[in-house]
Amino acid sequence: MTTTYDAQPALYIDGEFLSGDGRDTHTVINPATGEAIGEVPLATTADLDAALGASAHGFETWRAMDVDARGAILKKAAALLRERADGIGRTMTMEQGKPLAEAKSEVMGSAQILDWAAEEAKRQYGRVLVRPTGQRSMVIRQPVGPVAAFSPWNFPIYLMAKKLGPALAAGNSVIAKPPEETPGCTGALIRALRDAGIPKGAAQLVHGVPDTVSRHLLASPVIRKVSFTGSIPVGKHLMKLAADGLKRITMELGGHAPVLVFDDCDLDRTLDMVVPQKFRNAGQVCVSPTRFFVQEGIHDAFVKGFAERTAKVRVGNGLEEGTAMGPLANERRPGAIDELVGDAVASGARLMAGGERGDAGYFYRPTLLADVPDAARVMNEEPFGPLAVTQSFATLDEAIAKANRLPYGLAAFAFTEGLKTANLVGDAVEAGMVGINSFAISAVDAPFGGVKDSGFGSEGGPEGFEAYTVTKAIHQG
Repeated sequence: MTTTYDAQPALYIDGEFLSGDGRDTHTVINPATGEAIGEVPLATTADLDAALGASAHGFETWRAMDVDARGAILKKAAALLRERADGIGRTMTMEQGKPLAEAKSEVMGSAQILDWAAEEAKRQYGRVLVRPTGQRSMVIRQPVGPVAAFSPWNFPIYLMAKKLGPALAAGNSVIAKPPEETPGCTGALIRALRDAGIPKGAAQLVHGVPDTVSRHLLASPVIRKVSFTGSIPVGKHLMKLAADGLKRITMELGGHAPVLVFDDCDLDRTLDMVVPQKFRNAGQVCVSPTRFFVQEGIHDAFVKGFAERTAKVRVGNGLEEGTAMGPLANERRPGAIDELVGDAVASGARLMAGGERGDAGYFYRPTLLADVPDAARVMNEEPFGPLAVTQSFATLDEAIAKANRLPYGLAAFAFTEGLKTANLVGDAVEAGMVGINSFAISAVDAPFGGVKDSGFGSEGGPEGFEAYTVTKAIHQG
């Protein structure tokens, strides 16, 4: 098993990779061991100014390039990601902790995004309006301009690719600000674009203190669009910064996904689906199923089956074969989960599985709490970890009320064999995405986004592509 970290994190500004010489650095930690494995350079103010200037020039060059030429570069970058998936996946596992198979799958999914975006750029047709002979009115879509893209550490390549793919395909330049926790694997995405032949200034990569970087970039008139995936408080902060420059924004923020389990579901099949999904990426997923509302007639059987399956989830280093769940991403997370568990138990919840920290690294056992009261913190705060909670319900109306109780509205799920129930849930649950008997709610050709405090705007699908364009009407007499 190769455990050498050779990612060589760097900034990428105006076509050049820049090292840490003369710059402050951030230490990269392997969450499975808690040990330092590398350093990433942090951009200076001068670096950010250079990136802004290069992005302005890069936008003019890139937008003027033929759509087929832009698409060819994105497709070549996708092919390079696939060729390098083993190495990039291993770097991701060492930086973020997820099992190697999940990391490789994320790289492949990122390549798929670039391929799809390259083709979608050819389908931005616009329309011609009906006018008298000799007159012409048409509506077209054009690139919005230089984009500032901020992504989190839980899916470091995939979530940045969801921004870079459509933004670049539409003809925009992008300054990418990924998390400092995962600089090697996100840098690999930029290297693939560079090696595919993207012009200088079209795609750039900066690291740094998040608030410093965001304030500097968003204060510049060069940036015309902001795309952010992350927490609700940070999203609200960026919205305020963007408002001063009337910048267009897309906000994909946190959630606290409800799962409605009805008594007519196939219980064993449902449990076999929900347990692996809950503990995927150690529960560090914005659409992770967390609040399980189970109809009272099957609640106890559901809890029993969930607990039995949870106890069998193999936890360990993501590089080890057979690992189903790796560590949490940083040293703060195990303590945060432990506090939520302790608060819930003190509030009257029953601990059915897990509830323990690991001996080394940032591990926490997959955990199930049953009969958790609404007053418990975990019923109101997104845990963003390997923690599932249950309550029982009697009627459909009660289940809908429980699902909609919080200000979040990113994803929701339901398991039922009743067509009418499925239709009613799909209509009544307040969420940007609803999965019925399925967790497959993220696809390159489908919009991904939330409502209420979970943000607005979409990533993915034609809706996500259009977010990186502006509408122009041209009238000719």
